[in-house]
Amino acid sequence: MPALRAGYIRLSVRACGVCRTDLHIVEGELPPKGEAIVPGHQIVGDVVESYDPAHKEGSRVGVSWIGGVDGTCSYCQAGAENLCDAPTFTGYDVNGGYAAYADARGDFAFPLGGDLDDLHAAPLLCAGIIGFRALRVAGVLPKERVGLFGFGASAHLALQVLRHWKCEVYVSTRGAKHRAFARSLGATWVGDATEIPPHGLHRAITLAPAGEVVIAALSSLRKGGVVAVNAIHLDRMPQFDYDRLLWGERQIRSVTNMTRADAQDFLQLAAEIPIQSSVTTFPLQEANRALAALKSDAIDGAAVLLPPPVSP
Repeated sequence: MPALRAGYIRLSVRACGVCRTDLHIVEGELPPKGEAIVPGHQIVGDVVESYDPAHKEGSRVGVSWIGGVDGTCSYCQAGAENLCDAPTFTGYDVNGGYAAYADARGDFAFPLGGDLDDLHAAPLLCAGIIGFRALRVAGVLPKERVGLFGFGASAHLALQVLRHWKCEVYVSTRGAKHRAFARSLGATWVGDATEIPPHGLHRAITLAPAGEVVIAALSSLRKGGVVAVNAIHLDRMPQFDYDRLLWGERQIRSVTNMTRADAQDFLQLAAEIPIQSSVTTFPLQEANRALAALKSDAIDGAAVLLPPPVSP
């Protein structure tokens, strides 16, 4: 392991969530940044070495997708660090959590309270935070009608936030198993992947990397409604009828990364609700099987990798 740099911490990984972005990286849908990378950006770990005074050895922290920003570009200066011109992404630019150890910038590591165990904390660190940011980008207000298009790790956490805000939640997703899961969590209505809900939506969040799902979400909006596209990669956007689907001050917005404020606000809210993650575990050695299960939609909720115990 390389020498630890000033401002960094070294973690003994306790758990690492498996994200669809990891799948995009592994399959080359996102261009590679180097010859090889250790994926994983939903890391729960113990600090075993620290060159950041904010983190003591022995403390437990979480690390997410954004592993650093330059702090000097116009976006960072304006409080929009999620749009930084020179960001560092965990598990993409630098090695991530599919490992026994991981290094991280201390100012991008988040203390984790004792109420959250490792397994259920891991999915909150990306699926949870980015879903929460998507709700913010869509401008969700309490008691609104909100659609979730796609129902995986992020959606099952976002639904719990929406229920806490007393929203009506309409879920369109493929797979009878996923639809049953959404019903069990209290969705108001559940339909197939591109099925249009029975009532016009104030907001819609798309969580599947398919352009046709964005069109379905747009078709579901009432006038003045917003679709937030929560995807780092999208296959394509089909042609659509402007007069019928976008006119009427409807909007499409993309969701890009997250900020540290998003992470802090969401983790606090998750503890207050409290949010319950649905988790399927895999040993680290079976990371490929976990990614394959994610690709085939074989998992309800989130997949989490568990590294083998580290010998003292």
